Amino acid sequence: MAGTPRVRVRRVYDPPAPADGARILVDRVWPRGLRKDAAQLDEWCKQVAPSTQLRTWYAHDPARFAEFARRYRAELDDPERSAALAHLRQLAEKRPVTLLTATTRVEISQAAVLAELLRE
Repeated sequence: MAGTPRVRVRRVYDPPAPADGARILVDRVWPRGLRKDAAQLDEWCKQVAPSTQLRTWYAHDPARFAEFARRYRAELDDPERSAALAHLRQLAEKRPVTLLTATTRVEISQAAVLAELLRE
């Protein structure tokens, strides 16, 4: 690999940008009110999303983000999630990747945790 992968995190509701590269939705549930054709995705990688139990516990509470990130990283050792993460890593080594999520605060989302992992 020739340097750090170019990985961005954005809201899926934001219009696509030229620098997005591969646009990949990383939420388990389809974003409310968004038509599939309007999303302009290259992929929907729901296999890499955190478990329903973890998402429910976290509830995007900023005070819980550090613990959420730790638990989510542990979940990524699961074979299905691990394979999905390896797939994202391969994509990020070849071209820019934008991880998309429906959450309002992308900086405390699973997409932010994934982006950090992909940049390592």
